[in-house]
Amino acid sequence: MYYHLYELNHAAMQPFRAFADTMRLYYSNPLNPLTHTVFGRSMAAGAELFERTTRRYGKPVFGLDETKVDFRPVPVIERVIWSKPFCDLIHFDRAVDPQRKPDPKILMIAPMSGHYATLLRGTVETLLPHAEVYITDWTDARMVPTSDGRFDLDDFVDYLIEMIHAIGPDTHVMAVCQPSVPALMAVSLMEARKDKLAPATMTLMGGPIDTRRNPTAVNKLAEEKGIDWFRDNVIMRVPFPEPGFMRRVYPGFLQLSGFMGMNLDRHITAHKDFFMHLVKNDGDSAEKHREFYDEYLAVMDLTAEFYLQTVETVFVNHALPKGEMIHRGELVDPLAIRNVALMTVEGENDDISGVGQTEAAHDLCVNIPDDMRVHYMQPKVGHYGVFNGSRFRSEIAPRILDFIATHRHLRAAKGKPKAAVKAAE
Repeated sequence: MYYHLYELNHAAMQPFRAFADTMRLYYSNPLNPLTHTVFGRSMAAGAELFERTTRRYGKPVFGLDETKVDFRPVPVIERVIWSKPFCDLIHFDRAVDPQRKPDPKILMIAPMSGHYATLLRGTVETLLPHAEVYITDWTDARMVPTSDGRFDLDDFVDYLIEMIHAIGPDTHVMAVCQPSVPALMAVSLMEARKDKLAPATMTLMGGPIDTRRNPTAVNKLAEEKGIDWFRDNVIMRVPFPEPGFMRRVYPGFLQLSGFMGMNLDRHITAHKDFFMHLVKNDGDSAEKHREFYDEYLAVMDLTAEFYLQTVETVFVNHALPKGEMIHRGELVDPLAIRNVALMTVEGENDDISGVGQTEAAHDLCVNIPDDMRVHYMQPKVGHYGVFNGSRFRSEIAPRILDFIATHRHLRAAKGKPKAAVKAAE
């Protein structure tokens, strides 16, 4: 019922948004004398602010058409190389010289936590000059018909294993936030099955491996409310006429409300500053605001079964760190991981995944040799800064790329005959 009311309210606001947009255009027209006055700019700013805060933001595009490889610009084409109802695997195909020594293949696992994979646009852009980048492009659950079946945490893990197989040897997994848990599960299962295509390295960034450590407000809410509260209060059915009509989902607008509520004063200040930037005709600052919120306010629904299983096993029962995580009747045992190098990355000011929660992966994967594991905590960054922004580009990404290059070389050397290794030395 609440989802239907949300849709009804959005539809009812459409005429007001159209009027606000008309007012913005009127007071922004250079032929209008009022456009060049404080009054005119204030009217245009207020109209744009109203329209932006009441609209629904569609799925953004990556827009990464070019990168630089070996200091030369090369075109980039997005190609879907694997697809299932709830996810496409996108390869950012760089037009590099086929005779060139191949770069490592990075499977970037985007979070399925309400935002689209484009939230990692800056992450992809930073890594593209140095690697063949693949990313999981999760589908908005309300766009998937019920005839395509269900999707839960077990399916998420199965998808990851299939995608790693599709990419092939020399794959390096990078999981950002929520998928750190299913990524660790997938690698554990592949190693236990002695899968030859198990990734060479696994990088977990700001993920909730063990939320008992330094619990945040998000973690405390899950434990205090319990799984029944979430099942009764946040699960809704997709309204007509969406393709996923009647599918049970956790709506994206609820997730967004939760995220914004955690830092409401910051978002209010940002929108007030946006208004003042428009009034002062500070176009660059206003455009930065638009770019950020066009991405941040674009949200997707999650299937109810995936959301509830994740909340119950990860945040309430802590099944993985307790050694109780089960995947389709098979125990998930991180002790099976022996050949995959592990790197964990955290942010000092992360208010989503507290300090120590991701590092806990090292305590679970004790059979990984010490020289194949690294932990790095980035000072002065929050959750978003772990995978995006200036400090990610200058301090975190170089460490990840160095980690991948080091263990890629070592794995390749292990696969060579001793004589070949000595000759190379």
